[in-house]
Amino acid sequence: MTRRHFPAIGPCAACFLMAISATGLLSAQQPQGPQTDAPSPVLPKPAPARAGSSERVIVPTGTRIGVVLQNGITTRSAKPGDSVYLQTSFPVTIGNRIVIPVGSYLRGELVESKRPGRVKGRGEFRMRLNTLILPTGYTVDLNAAPRSADSGGKETMDSEGKITGGSDKGKDVGTVAETTATGAGIGAIAGHGKGAGIGAGIGAVAGLAAVLLTRGPEAELPRGSTMDIVLDHDLTLDGSQIQFTNLGQFQPAVQSPPRQP
Repeated sequence: MTRRHFPAIGPCAACFLMAISATGLLSAQQPQGPQTDAPSPVLPKPAPARAGSSERVIVPTGTRIGVVLQNGITTRSAKPGDSVYLQTSFPVTIGNRIVIPVGSYLRGELVESKRPGRVKGRGEFRMRLNTLILPTGYTVDLNAAPRSADSGGKETMDSEGKITGGSDKGKDVGTVAETTATGAGIGAIAGHGKGAGIGAGIGAVAGLAAVLLTRGPEAELPRGSTMDIVLDHDLTLDGSQIQFTNLGQFQPAVQSPPRQP
């Protein structure tokens, strides 16, 4: 087998080839042309937006909120400016999310209170609810009035949140009739027929005096009374302050014993 012999490369040629290789390597590593612009800074990645951080939740006008009274109210002692405390008993949802959980607090005040008169007039008071506090501590202005109440008595409520006590006319008539009959019976025993007429008159006067000296029934809402609040304007809430999956927890108020009719 014949071996082919290649001519040897001299030292000068080897240095020339190494210089060409180094020049090509530098050209590959450096960008072509002069660099006039500063290198672009490395910007930090933006932090992910917090869920619901800029969301505004609107609870629309007309929404009903079930609440329970935490302190009893009676015209016997109530006066304008007295505080009223309530707690929500049912969650309010918007778009299948809980926006006002059970156990949220409401604070209001009495804006009017009047005791019943001895001759005419009924006991009445009116309340306004000013503040809503969610279990997280988030507080918003409410400015609403109750529309209905279940107190276990004969009180009625109008659209402005005024509670009016029941009438006592039937009881007054019964008082006069009872004292008249009693007086007639005593007169009949004392003086036969004529005495009965005189006794009846005396009994009627006594009964009327008793009515005039006695006030009508007070307007009352015992602790534990249930009410409905109806929003008369849109309520705007901050979404970042709401735990949309928290149903809440209700702390039941100890209801006062039923009132005698």
